[in-house]
Amino acid sequence: MALLASLAGCGAEAPPPLPAITVDPDRVAVAGISSGAIMAGQVHFAWSDRLRGAALLAGPPYGCAGGSLETALGPCIEAKPYLPDPLRLAERVRERAATGQLAPLSGLAGDMVYVLHGRDDATVAPALAASVAGVYQALSDEAGGLRVEIDTDRAFPHLLPTLDRGVDCTLGGEPWLGRCGFDAAGTMMARLFGEAAGGAPAEAAGELRRFDQAPFALPGLDPSMAETGYLYLPPDCAAGAACGVLVAFHGCQQNADKVGETFVRDAGFNRWADVHRVAVLYPQVRSSYLPLNPKACWDWWGYTGEAYDTRDGAQLRWLAAALTALGAPMP
Repeated sequence: MALLASLAGCGAEAPPPLPAITVDPDRVAVAGISSGAIMAGQVHFAWSDRLRGAALLAGPPYGCAGGSLETALGPCIEAKPYLPDPLRLAERVRERAATGQLAPLSGLAGDMVYVLHGRDDATVAPALAASVAGVYQALSDEAGGLRVEIDTDRAFPHLLPTLDRGVDCTLGGEPWLGRCGFDAAGTMMARLFGEAAGGAPAEAAGELRRFDQAPFALPGLDPSMAETGYLYLPPDCAAGAACGVLVAFHGCQQNADKVGETFVRDAGFNRWADVHRVAVLYPQVRSSYLPLNPKACWDWWGYTGEAYDTRDGAQLRWLAAALTALGAPMP
């Protein structure tokens, strides 16, 4: 899955609206793989004052591309000819936080950041995990302290590891889920929401709902989102209980138009969502050639505009509107 499309059979009927639920505002977090990982990092820095943390799998560090596709495809993926400097990238976060383009650094205080990267990843260099974590570590003292965990000793390629879903873990490839005997989704959610008593059920018991993504695009901004997104609601959340929210960002070529509902059903988040009482929002990007994004990657180099990795970015503003409608207001 390079860092850079199903639903056609659903017919012309528009997907239903995103429902409003009762959200516990202290239990909202983000996670993602590959381009979804750096998108999760962008969202975390933008609204760390509203989020409790981020789980980042196999992605580059925040701000790495600097608006350049050439840089994105070079050092930000290959860690060549140089490894991105986390101190320089942290300074970019400081500057943007000071001007309100990102959340105040104090919003990071107490947050959990879990950085996971398989040592057999031949697509995104495993060495980048140090830069991803390093940006947060460089800001920790100013922020008031945060928890950063780096997990890079596991043998898996560029995919999201599962216990028993997806392709052979040693081979990798589409749909970028692999039978690795490691429940990455469960580990991510434990880091973000705490260790759960007992394990997760073999199958999720809640509802996976489709929703219309179009209403959350602001006038004059094209966030390059697909028509349909997904929301998983555990039984308790559907019944009205106060629940946390996890936004789970797919990777490139892992959107529903490309792999169907494989990621939103089989990544493993839904089973653990039942245990943690957390709704899971699965937003979906569309592939396009104008702007150039044929693999339906999240925007981490600027195809939606110069402000892509700030609070003013088209995809970040889309997400803020969607989360607000769901019941987790973002500024």
